[in-house]
Amino acid sequence: MGSDIRRAIVVGAGIAGLTTALRLRGIGWDVLLLERAPARRRGGYALTLTGGGHAAAEALGILPGLRERHFDVDLLFVNADGGRRFTLPADRAEALRGGRALNLLRGDIEDVLFTAVPDDVEVRFGATVTSIAQDEDGVRAVLDDGTTERADLLVGADGLHSAVRDLAFDVGPSVLRDLGYTVAAFSLRKLPAGLAERAVTTFSPPGRSIAVASLGRDRAAAYFIHKSSDPAGDRALGPEQTLANRYGDLGWVVPDLLGQLADTDSVYFDGVAQIAADRWHRGRVVLVGDAAWCLTPFSGYGASLSMAGADLLGTALEAEPADIPAALTAWEARLRPEADRFQTRARRAAAMHAPSTRSELLRRDFLLRAASLRPVTHVLAHLSRH
Repeated sequence: MGSDIRRAIVVGAGIAGLTTALRLRGIGWDVLLLERAPARRRGGYALTLTGGGHAAAEALGILPGLRERHFDVDLLFVNADGGRRFTLPADRAEALRGGRALNLLRGDIEDVLFTAVPDDVEVRFGATVTSIAQDEDGVRAVLDDGTTERADLLVGADGLHSAVRDLAFDVGPSVLRDLGYTVAAFSLRKLPAGLAERAVTTFSPPGRSIAVASLGRDRAAAYFIHKSSDPAGDRALGPEQTLANRYGDLGWVVPDLLGQLADTDSVYFDGVAQIAADRWHRGRVVLVGDAAWCLTPFSGYGASLSMAGADLLGTALEAEPADIPAALTAWEARLRPEADRFQTRARRAAAMHAPSTRSELLRRDFLLRAASLRPVTHVLAHLSRH
């Protein structure tokens, strides 16, 4: 590149991309951050930041900001009429995660990260990459407005359907491991009547699951997941029609939720799939987060590994400043076993999220009821850390 200052193009301004931009700027790189959407997305589903993600947040100095957004919630499981089946109290759920865990909205994590990214990081919304070329000295990216950008490194943090992955790795849809589910999540204007405050309330008819998270401070979100033989067809049909078709026969608060879906300005809606790529880097192009491995919401660790992986990428590049491909090789070798382990866990946990049969529902309920017992919680929390 002809300069002692390294430059990176980061594609995608979600959790993985923002963490990467923050980490690389922190080690002295110039960063250009590209986001396909015309503006920042808000809301999103509730998740837990734990393990390596929690450690990365602490190292990056954003943990205080995230703690301000943290919410404690009971987990309530109900019948079709809203009658309570059982409860997993907030303190038991927290103990299961072994402490050092934060419950957050995806959008809240992105808010805190975006605020932490220095002003001298250039952010362009409504922009993406249409072609990528590499040589020994760097990588050249042509953007959709016809402009060309050159850098030492290009980071694809653009999610499950990554354009960077398609352009630089030539793998196409074959890397998608479809798990046979469709998921939707969106913020609510108001909490439906009769639902508990500061709780996640879940109803699971066969092959489907509906959860409403009440997060305090007048914040609430809905989460739908169902088994699907054609997730791509669901995506083509869109969230309103798909959810109306699959959940329109249900009572409880479902009609209220579907009514609010029509007015929301931000919906996460996609098939549930993992990425089974044999490599995450090629020359000076690297994939991070869902673009590389995608654990799926079933893992409970997707955001955490995105942050941990981006943080570790900065560490690897700082350790090998003169040899970017070598740094990427070392980074992937260290991170891949953890990603593989959590992908396996996610596949095994699928039936816990949308039980298809009565036996699967009873098994899920038994495990969660058992987890609420203090001795069992202690053992499970210990196992989750090993």
